[in-house]
Amino acid sequence: MPAHLRAALTLAATGVPVLPLPAGKRPFGNCPACAHNACGGRPNMKSAGPCQCPDVCHAWAAATTDPAVLTSPAWRAAWRRAVTVAYHPGAAGLTVVDLDDAAAVDWARETLLGTRTVETTRGEHWIYRGAMQSANAVRPGVDIKSTMSYARYLGPGTGTMTDLPETVRALPVKEPPTVRPALHAAAVPAGAGGGACPHRTPAYLEGGLAMAEQRIAEARSAVHATVYRTFLAVLSTHGRCGCLTDAHMTRLFTAAQAKGESPRHCADAWTNARNRLGL
Repeated sequence: MPAHLRAALTLAATGVPVLPLPAGKRPFGNCPACAHNACGGRPNMKSAGPCQCPDVCHAWAAATTDPAVLTSPAWRAAWRRAVTVAYHPGAAGLTVVDLDDAAAVDWARETLLGTRTVETTRGEHWIYRGAMQSANAVRPGVDIKSTMSYARYLGPGTGTMTDLPETVRALPVKEPPTVRPALHAAAVPAGAGGGACPHRTPAYLEGGLAMAEQRIAEARSAVHATVYRTFLAVLSTHGRCGCLTDAHMTRLFTAAQAKGESPRHCADAWTNARNRLGL
């Protein structure tokens, strides 16, 4: 029995769907009958279909825990050509944060909740309990491998696996494209509309600003996104009534800069939020 097949059967017995990977770390290509998904796709693919191909087809969707499939003649031939074992994390209820270099590993150690880690050729896999949508390049050197994706199996790893934290779920969330303001952007005026404040009492505005400052201060990761969303929330509530002043904007900028944001980024986030709301 090929060594990779033995490892795959052991992993599959724990409920983790596996598949062979040939040289190049990419799954085997589809057979001629399944090319371009002409067969309708594997049942566990997004485009579910009736395909019952005995070959190792459809990339991550070929992953299985069925020992009869894993040891079938067609799969045995694939295991003899395989250079490693891969698995479908999402189908096993797992998420792999793939850290591709030392800088990404340093970032994860400073930012993410600790969990089981596995050394890779250049970095580490951090494995969490819980599935999410996969995404590539969520930040430099960092990919998310979970549903509709595959990861190499490089051993059991070390440490205790923890539940998938919100900081990881938030990684694929992107800010809108930056709209570059003029060079004096840090002094973008805050007011708009000039009308009477409909909130009846200044305490309403003060409470909203205090909550915004607290939300920024409590951000433990994804600070850029938190700052933008907070600015957007404040402007959506107060941006049209004229009650915001430059002093209020300065308070929000100060809170953001205390978390490491630059004045330029604060100005960009404020301008993007205003443009999003049409102010």
